[in-house]
Amino acid sequence: MLKMYYGLDGNQDGGASLDPCDIDGAHFKPDMYLSKLIQEKSLTELMDKESEMLKQIRSLDSDMQTLVYENYNKFISATDTIRKMKNDFRKMEDEMDHLATNMTRITEFSGNVSHTLDDRRQQITKLAGVHSLLKKLQFLFELPARLNKCIEMKAYSQAVRYYTKAQRVLLQYQHMASFQGINSDCSKIIQEMVAILKEQFSNKECSPRELAECVDLLLQLNEPAEHLCDEFLAHAHQKLDDDLAGLQEQIAWHRGETPIKSHDNPGQQYLNTPMDVLEFVDSGCNGFLSNMCLVIASYNDMFLKIHDNEQLESMALKKLVQFVHALMEQYFDTVKQRIQLERETGDNTILVRALDRFHRRLQAMNKLLPDTDFSRAGTDIVSSAARDRVDHYLDSLKQHFADCLTDVRQTLASPRGKDATVNLTELLSGIQLNMVEQVKSVLSNLQVFIASDITFAMKPYFRGAFCTAGVREGLVVGFVLHLTQICQEFCEAGGERGSAPPPLLLILSRLCSDYESSTISYLITLTEEQFDMDPHSEMTSIADLCGEVKVTAQKLLNHFVKVQGLAISQMLRKSVETRDWLNTIEPRNVRAVMKRVVEDITSIDSQVGQLYEEGVRKEQSSDSSRRAHSYAASNQRRGQWTFTPSIDNSLISNIQKLFSEKIEIFSAVEFSKVSVLTGIIKISLKTFLECIRLRIFGRYGLQQIQVDTYYLQLYLWRFVSDETLVQVLLDEIVCSTVHRCLDPVMMEPSVVELICERG
Repeated sequence: MLKMYYGLDGNQDGGASLDPCDIDGAHFKPDMYLSKLIQEKSLTELMDKESEMLKQIRSLDSDMQTLVYENYNKFISATDTIRKMKNDFRKMEDEMDHLATNMTRITEFSGNVSHTLDDRRQQITKLAGVHSLLKKLQFLFELPARLNKCIEMKAYSQAVRYYTKAQRVLLQYQHMASFQGINSDCSKIIQEMVAILKEQFSNKECSPRELAECVDLLLQLNEPAEHLCDEFLAHAHQKLDDDLAGLQEQIAWHRGETPIKSHDNPGQQYLNTPMDVLEFVDSGCNGFLSNMCLVIASYNDMFLKIHDNEQLESMALKKLVQFVHALMEQYFDTVKQRIQLERETGDNTILVRALDRFHRRLQAMNKLLPDTDFSRAGTDIVSSAARDRVDHYLDSLKQHFADCLTDVRQTLASPRGKDATVNLTELLSGIQLNMVEQVKSVLSNLQVFIASDITFAMKPYFRGAFCTAGVREGLVVGFVLHLTQICQEFCEAGGERGSAPPPLLLILSRLCSDYESSTISYLITLTEEQFDMDPHSEMTSIADLCGEVKVTAQKLLNHFVKVQGLAISQMLRKSVETRDWLNTIEPRNVRAVMKRVVEDITSIDSQVGQLYEEGVRKEQSSDSSRRAHSYAASNQRRGQWTFTPSIDNSLISNIQKLFSEKIEIFSAVEFSKVSVLTGIIKISLKTFLECIRLRIFGRYGLQQIQVDTYYLQLYLWRFVSDETLVQVLLDEIVCSTVHRCLDPVMMEPSVVELICERG
């Protein structure tokens, strides 16, 4: 039994075996088993078998003892339970016997009663019907008094229930004088109650729940449904207008137009204090939207769900939709105005929480009114707010960039004294670091709009437009394009920014070059990773953006070369135009303007070298060979003009130009120091040449030009990519001076060298 209780099937298997030698079977015979073992086993095997059986016996004894110990308490409890059940069953048997006796008596008594009243059954049924009718008549005769009592107690719903219950009977028997009088009295009382209900209906202090109860009672009294619809919506309109007016007061206060008015209504006391945008949205949701939901729910219960008249329901639904849409448009406009006041806020967290709460509440409203989608209108407001924030951050980035440029201008203008210098590398690094960190900070602030716990962030028609068109294109790409536009304005001579200091042009050109090489790619990649953008969206490619910035960098560098070249050209032009070259004295030193030119070019070389690499130079000759070449050229020119005066001078000059390489003065500049300095020097020397062609020189004027050009040759070659270019231009200047000299006698090269070394 214990094995059966614990689900052990050993007995079942043993019981099924008929082998008398199966020690676990039910038909086991020990003598046969022992005899078989003695016959089949050796002595050693018999001893092993004995040991095995002893172990099994001890194991079974131990298991049996454990089983008894474990179930001892259960055995005792089961014994007590069985004993108690015996006592309980004895009591139950006595009670069942007593119940059977009582049921027998009841059956006999019921039979006696039925037999006794059998003859009077119809009479009793008739009397019961008469009694019921008398009670109904009593109710009808007491109805006017009951109605008056209900009106006194303001239990209007009870009065309507009484009247509607008796109305059909009164109309059916109104031809009888007694019923006609009752009907007349009830009609007068009901008319008075209808007037009271309508007065309560028009009470401004009436809550929406009380209003719904009034309408329900009037509908039960067969008042025109269309008229009640209009009155219900008109009354609700007043309540909702008050809510909107309170919100408008908050907006006017934030604009500084009017102070906040005091609201005595307990339902609007929350409007007595200024509110931030989150409190404003909460007050709108808990005030206007809650009342609107209550109006819609009450209207549905009163006019749309209790009638089978489809025409009436259609009319009522149309009025409700028009009513709700008109007020919701006003509410949306109010919320939009308040959110626009947050355009300049620094923290987006409260704004996003307010927008999320606003969006969630609108989604709940869609369930109350079918065929409407207020959540989409709410998402449009949210999208507009997000765009405003993006525009605000774009404006702040523009302003920050303008402030950085102002700081750079002030730094460039601030050095005082002879040894004061400005580190352009530090200024460039400052602008780059500030702008990148500012963009990263803005991106971090905008990420709250797409947080996982924000409902509208999951909407594809918000997320896609915000991330792609707003953040990437509107903010990052827009800022880069603004940067290029500002930089290009510096290149326009007639623009407001045309008078920028040349070092600023140089810094901006390097800034654009760095943006093209790395910064733009970094910012765009960072934006796409943080805002999880769809790679298939239509977006400005990084290559196009980098190309635009590279063009701007090239324009800035070209403009820098042009400005610096024109500045040096202006000095050279004035030095040529303000001197009398026919009557000048014999040169004894290099003119000061030439020294100033070399100093300025050296300063420009230092500035450009801080931002750009050296660049590639052509193989240069030694200083001694350079001087020998200069002397040879001078001697050649002097020999030509001294010993061959009969040859046409212009023809000789033109023949020389045929075999020299053409020099493009205003060619594009490469992003290297030698290329920039080469461009500046070409413009300067070309201006010097053109000014020379407009003057007539005497002997000493020619010699002064010879000294000046030799001085320039000594110093300018180290700044250009090809020293031959400087030599050709300077030779052309000397040649042009010889052309326009009345007494073309050159100075001895040794004297020229001495003057230049002394200078």
